[in-house]
Amino acid sequence: MSTLVLLPLVVLLLSWHQVDREIWSHLWETQMTQLLLNTVTLLFSVGLGVILLGVSLAWLTSLCEFPGRRWLDWALMLPFAIPAYVLAFVFVGLLDFAGPVQTALRTWIDPGLRFPSVRSTGGVIIVFVLVFYPYVYLLARSAFLAQGKGFMEAARVLGLSPWQAFWRVALPVARPAIGAGVALALMECLADFGAVSVFNFDTFTTAIYKTWYGFFSLSSATQLASLLLLFVALLLFAEHRSRGAIRPSSERQRGKALYHLKGWKAFFATGWCVLVFLCAFVIPIIQLVFWFWQRGRFDLDERYIALISHTIYLGLLAAAFTVIAAMLLVFAKRLTPTHSMKALTGFSTLGYALPGSVLAVAIMLAFSYLDGHAIIPLSKWLGGSGKPILLGSLGALLLAYVIRFMAVAHGPLEGALARIRPSLPEASRSLGVNSFALFRRVYLPLLMPGTLSAALLVFVDVLKEMPATLLMRPFGWDTLAVRIFEMTSEGEWSRAALPALTLVLVGLLPVILLIRRSAKRFGQ
Repeated sequence: MSTLVLLPLVVLLLSWHQVDREIWSHLWETQMTQLLLNTVTLLFSVGLGVILLGVSLAWLTSLCEFPGRRWLDWALMLPFAIPAYVLAFVFVGLLDFAGPVQTALRTWIDPGLRFPSVRSTGGVIIVFVLVFYPYVYLLARSAFLAQGKGFMEAARVLGLSPWQAFWRVALPVARPAIGAGVALALMECLADFGAVSVFNFDTFTTAIYKTWYGFFSLSSATQLASLLLLFVALLLFAEHRSRGAIRPSSERQRGKALYHLKGWKAFFATGWCVLVFLCAFVIPIIQLVFWFWQRGRFDLDERYIALISHTIYLGLLAAAFTVIAAMLLVFAKRLTPTHSMKALTGFSTLGYALPGSVLAVAIMLAFSYLDGHAIIPLSKWLGGSGKPILLGSLGALLLAYVIRFMAVAHGPLEGALARIRPSLPEASRSLGVNSFALFRRVYLPLLMPGTLSAALLVFVDVLKEMPATLLMRPFGWDTLAVRIFEMTSEGEWSRAALPALTLVLVGLLPVILLIRRSAKRFGQ
């Protein structure tokens, strides 16, 4: 599996052996400066936004008591279910000049009222912060809960105020978890294609798409992808360096809240959490339902059934292949616990850090080379049609899914296997059970919950994946994500509501799983 992850990296590096000077001269003169500025602005602003939003919400729901805290604790995870490109077109549809908000305000207040353009850098940042803050919220919340009350009570005994205790004790201890959440949010931000397309905001992912389909230069698109990968590598390096050596306590129970907020503090805490929940989940869902009833329901025809079948078929195939590959990885690490095997396993799970657009262009460039230099000549020599087989195939797309979501499946499976004590298979072997029977009768039943969780997570991620699917899908294999892109590209918000609602409803499944796990872990 490490070879599969290494393949796109090698292809990206080798793509620089031949540079189209004309295309790169055009890119450098017209786009490159803006691309770099947009990327740096996006990373800094979104990083700061998810920290402020995620950490503040995590602190309030984990250690404070205020009206509504119990249901807001899990409700604030629900925005995980909304893809960034879905919230983006809802945001634009609501707040654009012809949208319901500005139209209503012009009717009620002033016919000449006009908001600043919603298709702006600020609009992109707001959408990304609302979509990706749950990464920081979930990890920071777990870190604060795992610290227990002991840290904060000791700080109070030493005379620190609640703010000083948070800033000097709780926050430094939770820093590794917060850093990991920020890194995940920023990698998703770099990998996004759909949301930035809705806002007409140029990033490396949109430049890759335009170079591929506009200039018909796969090699130039691959070179742009390697620059995007450089940003991802810098993010991973920064996240690794930011990890601290402090480890939280092993306390796992929530217990009673440490701070009981009253008066205006309780009102502010409830209002802040409810405001975020409304903006990130409730209002978008209400708008999608309204659009669906207004226009989207008329698209419930045979074509939509085909979109559903393609999407589910791809999700099931990718989930099956990814789970099988991840299971081989965790067993290899369990049976051969050497440093080299651990390093190879860790390297094999780095595919999640590769944006879908990067994987797409790298795999397609590699398969284009194989088709041109091996498959087509061999086919002609054997008397065949001499057509490319790998380029634009379903196998290429599935390979991208397996590489991209290996880490998603690896985590639940590794956790499930770690809970199986070595004494159990050893006892089975002492009773004469062979390897196949041991796996079928001992390992598989115990691994089934982790396997199902891994398959579900991969399935939902594949359904929502847009860049790789858009760039690599075989002819006629449109999915729900592709349909959303087509409709939003034409400004058909109402017609995009049906596939968007479908993806959101399916995306709620892993979120519910996360909520149940979190509640079980902390005794809620």
